[in-house]
Amino acid sequence: MLIIPAIDILGGKCVRLYKGDYSKVTVYNDDAVAVAAALEAADAKRIHIVDLDAARGKGINNRKIISNIRKKVKAVLELGGGIRSEEDISELLSIGIDRLILGTVFAREPEKCLSWIKKYGGSKFIAGIDALNGEVRISGWEEGSGLKDSDLAKKAAEAGFCSIIYTNISRDGTLSGPDTENTKRIAEESGLPVIVSGGISCEDDFQKITQDAAAKGKIAGIITGKAFYDGKFDLASVIKKYQKNEGTIF
Repeated sequence: MLIIPAIDILGGKCVRLYKGDYSKVTVYNDDAVAVAAALEAADAKRIHIVDLDAARGKGINNRKIISNIRKKVKAVLELGGGIRSEEDISELLSIGIDRLILGTVFAREPEKCLSWIKKYGGSKFIAGIDALNGEVRISGWEEGSGLKDSDLAKKAAEAGFCSIIYTNISRDGTLSGPDTENTKRIAEESGLPVIVSGGISCEDDFQKITQDAAAKGKIAGIITGKAFYDGKFDLASVIKKYQKNEGTIF
């Protein structure tokens, strides 16, 4: 079980959205590179980055900043947001991003993603499934897809993704607790390791997940953002207590 702190970048700044709403933004730091260095200093082995500008698909991205993060830290970097073409993949892999999260493009063009997995290898790709009431949302969560989360999870397994990040959008940024039940369901239906995202509120949430017998072997990681930015727990302490890296590639 990995504890994976998140850096969401909007307009070059480290921010958090409330339930994915771009009109409800909290800015936490103007320097995302410094934030990444602080996370690694807290012993984070993996950092989750979301390029919120790129996710909207309007031609804006934060890749220069992301490249500087890569130069600053040695932690595994997983990146989502706006990865829609082979040019995007080539650019991001060339700057050293370890895992690329495919969300919108996977929902819309799964065959294209399959071709990338065959070319670059499944260990480079995570399927990002962001759901609201069981429906997959796309384009920075601003559009519906008409797809069920469970159907897309099964397609992810068939395509050869190494893992899934499952986000219950209704929990994201709310500090209301993670959706472990649906995360376990997605893991069972896909057979892939799943990283839970959204709703982490306090240290107790990590304890509950790590002590949940049904989650073992299914929930591979926990993404956390707003709670530690708001000082709800000490990240270094939580990592020391609950993180176990068993060497599994996901």
